[in-house]
Amino acid sequence: MKLEMFINFNGNCREAVELYAKVFKSEVKNLMTYGEAPQNSEYPLNESDRGKIMYADIQMGGMIVMFMDMPSDSPLIVGNNINPTVNVTDKVEVERLCGELKEGGKVYVEPQKTFFSECYAMVEDKFGVTWQILYYNSQD
Repeated sequence: MKLEMFINFNGNCREAVELYAKVFKSEVKNLMTYGEAPQNSEYPLNESDRGKIMYADIQMGGMIVMFMDMPSDSPLIVGNNINPTVNVTDKVEVERLCGELKEGGKVYVEPQKTFFSECYAMVEDKFGVTWQILYYNSQD
């Protein structure tokens, strides 16, 4: 079994994917716009969707995370329906990720020790995605 995640956006997917690839030291793969995808006459493409991202993915810690812009006939509802959680190897990385993801967003929990983690942070990025970041030292 492997864990995968899809994150949907409202027209700013390209910007989000580029940021996440930088923050998580990865690269954007398989980027395709709706205009580049094979067309289906039963589901005509709205011209306003042509440049939107239909699919992109990046590798994050052994997991594929997939991204897309919602088409205009399926409005995005931003909320807490996704909560990516990143388990990293040390406290410094928790602080780095929190610091980069909070630009234009907000921090709910500053990096700190908790009963379940040596260092834990919760931050909402500028796209409305709330990330949980933690370092768990299993030898403590």
